[in-house]
Amino acid sequence: MFDTKVAIVLRNDLESWQSLNVTAFLMSGIIAKFPEIIGEDYVDRNGNKYNPMSVQPAIVLAADQATLGKIHNRIIDRGVPSSLYIEEMFATGHDAANREVFARFAPDDAKVVGLALRAEKRVADKITKGAKMHP
Repeated sequence: MFDTKVAIVLRNDLESWQSLNVTAFLMSGIIAKFPEIIGEDYVDRNGNKYNPMSVQPAIVLAADQATLGKIHNRIIDRGVPSSLYIEEMFATGHDAANREVFARFAPDDAKVVGLALRAEKRVADKITKGAKMHP
């Protein structure tokens, strides 16, 4: 049905609240980069309107730190647009602080806790190789 795949990969040792928080942040980055995946408003039988959501499902995967590092490098090597969340961002409280702490790290020393991408299915599968379905 879709030529592309949205994949979110989370570090497999996160607390539940962290996994949910990171997933929400990462998906917001995908939607910002690819606004065409947003559908129409939802309307219930009584005519109440609700926000539109992504028309494309996202797969949520899990991986250990080493595998996340490999996936991160594959994203960079292929030039695929992505969202990235690093461990140090848990200690911040707003976007400017997130970007500030993010800028202190490079791919070789970033403690990645989650990343997301949208790419052609075949490419997404190759990039996320080694990650498993999130439990």
